[in-house]
Amino acid sequence: MAGQEFGRHLGLPRALSGLPLSPLVPGYAALAAAQHAAGLRHVGELLHAGAGGLRVLDGLYVPAGARAPRRVDAPLLDALAVSAGPAAPVAARLAALHRADPAAPRRIVLYQLINLLQERPEDRRGRDARELGVHPDEAAGLVAAAALRPGLDRRQRDAAESLADARAQGRLHRLRALLDRLPASGADPALAALRTETAERLRAVEDALREGRNAERRGDADAAGDAYLRALREAADDRRALGGLVRVHGPRRGLGARLRADHVELSWRESRPTPGEWRLLRLRKDGDGRAGTVVRSVLGAGTAAAGTVKDTEAEPGATVRYAALPLRDGRVDGPPLVSRPLLVAPEVEHPVLTDGPERVDCSWQRPAGASDVTVEHTGPDGRTRRLTAHAGGFTATGLPAGDHAFRIVCHYRTADGGTVSSPGVRATATVHPWPEPVRTLTARPADGGVRFAWTGARGGEVRLVRWPGEAPAPGAELRTGELPPPLDWPGTAGLLRPPPGTYTEVAAVAVRGDRALAGPVVGVEAVPRVPAPAVHRLPGGQARIALEWPQEVTHLVVGWEPADAAAAADDGDRAAARSPGDGDREPADRARGGERTVTAHAYRRGGLELPLGPGAVRVRVTPVPRVPGAVVVLPGAAEALVPADAAVFYELVRPRRRLPGRRRTALLRVTLSAPAGLADAPEFVCVARSGTLRPRDAADGTTVLRIPGPELARHGSLQRELPAAPCPAPYTLRGFLLGEHAASVRLEEPSLASLVVR
Repeated sequence: MAGQEFGRHLGLPRALSGLPLSPLVPGYAALAAAQHAAGLRHVGELLHAGAGGLRVLDGLYVPAGARAPRRVDAPLLDALAVSAGPAAPVAARLAALHRADPAAPRRIVLYQLINLLQERPEDRRGRDARELGVHPDEAAGLVAAAALRPGLDRRQRDAAESLADARAQGRLHRLRALLDRLPASGADPALAALRTETAERLRAVEDALREGRNAERRGDADAAGDAYLRALREAADDRRALGGLVRVHGPRRGLGARLRADHVELSWRESRPTPGEWRLLRLRKDGDGRAGTVVRSVLGAGTAAAGTVKDTEAEPGATVRYAALPLRDGRVDGPPLVSRPLLVAPEVEHPVLTDGPERVDCSWQRPAGASDVTVEHTGPDGRTRRLTAHAGGFTATGLPAGDHAFRIVCHYRTADGGTVSSPGVRATATVHPWPEPVRTLTARPADGGVRFAWTGARGGEVRLVRWPGEAPAPGAELRTGELPPPLDWPGTAGLLRPPPGTYTEVAAVAVRGDRALAGPVVGVEAVPRVPAPAVHRLPGGQARIALEWPQEVTHLVVGWEPADAAAAADDGDRAAARSPGDGDREPADRARGGERTVTAHAYRRGGLELPLGPGAVRVRVTPVPRVPGAVVVLPGAAEALVPADAAVFYELVRPRRRLPGRRRTALLRVTLSAPAGLADAPEFVCVARSGTLRPRDAADGTTVLRIPGPELARHGSLQRELPAAPCPAPYTLRGFLLGEHAASVRLEEPSLASLVVR
């Protein structure tokens, strides 16, 4: 009866007759990783045996309804591989293994199930076997197998699962080492056969090595090379065969090895008629000085086509050689290409030397494995001294002008505690004469321009420039090719005139040859010129000020003073000392003048009226600087001379009664009021227009009265008779002031109703 003793009823074709100590399939690690990612305890779970259970004793079967169990074959695994479930990658790998060996899936399932049961208590293994999905009729047989097969610890399992990979790679010595970890039980015939095969192949390797050594002693390099090549084809990890090939063939020009900062660059060309793969090996002397005793694969288990490959694992401080083995179908296909010995001691990369005043700065990219970097300096006098360097470079100071040489050496610690130095990189730099920096820079406004003065800059010229962006810090070392053009302000005799309405940060630079030092910066603001204001007198000593406001100006200072006052401090200088928030200053006595700060917003909203008083006044307008702390260049103030307050009043005088025999006529009384006196008066003209609308100007109607200015100034008040009917009644009168002095005299007009004649 099945299940009483494991293997009792086995005998079907391809049935396994032993207990697997190893899955013996290549790529088992990748299969196990995919299995764990899919959440499977063993690969048999992907077969979905369900309640019927998985059969494993006489082959690998899954339930198939009322029919007989179905053997797990290629169509079943291929169908699972194309499904959308998470176990599809596991099924794909298992299908590939089945195509190579139909017994592989059953061997893997048995290996995993036995391992799982051996981890459980013996009294629970029967129940656990059924819980793992094993058919109830075969659970007892599987429990018996778990009791019979030797248990494996973690190290032995790793060895068991790596056997097939080592065999596929032709690594016989690793294969033997892995086999030695496993129990010597004969319960697994496949494993026993592998032991026998490995031993026979290793004996063949020893025979080939012996033959090669004998040929080498005879001086027959070709025969020795063939023997060593035969041994290496059999055992790809035999260092003795590899070392023999390296000795026999020596360095060949076909394999180049170039040291870079963080890797070794290997390059070679394909020399075979049919291109193939190559295996790259790194050979290093061990601590005893024996060549080739430490061999590492550059690409791990991988291979490469001819071309260029980077080795990033070379140990800094070691002397290595490289061998490129041609492969065909995974086996060595010919003698290797061998590089020359290479000291893995990279130099610093991209050393950049820059001179400064009596100084040389150097920066570099330091190799990651370097333990130290030293620098030797040789000056123009031929003397050599050692400099102190930091991780990213060095600074040498106190250097005379001339050529200086530097040797930069990297040092590396070796595995035995020693130190290895790189050959070194040599670099030169020339220390040039530099000017003394500009110490101070001042700017003084004068006559609508500015004069600059400075201190320092001995041994060089001073150039005034305007930097397009942020100015470099004072003392920054520059090249003259990096400087902006010199300041292009017009001027004569050292007086420069900046463009009105601009703010400029002027920097002083000390220049000597093609070397320059940045200096201090001073801000200069040239406020724009304001057009002269138009002033219109109002009653009560008030005046309306009309300004043509400059677009870039936000504040103006409007000041006034008696026209005959002695010239005092310039109003523009007083405005420059004020800020927009200082407010207004108006003395109680209007005769002394005053000033007011006006904002653009307030002016556009409500205009500007000032209490100028009745006398002649001079009005000045200057902009307020925008940049605090800047040197301010002011243009001449915009001025307007406002004459003393004068006004002309006129009114219609109607007769109270008509005298017998006379027509009723109207009179017009014209009065000039000038408390401060008026030298020249304008001409007065009265115009009549039919209707009740006022005439718009002196030409809009019939002139009914004209009084010359001198006559009006002489008499002060005149009363003239108007024509009886200058135009059809009703008509409206209106007076106008004409002449060059009309703008300086106000015209006070009566109401419209009082000027209508009916």
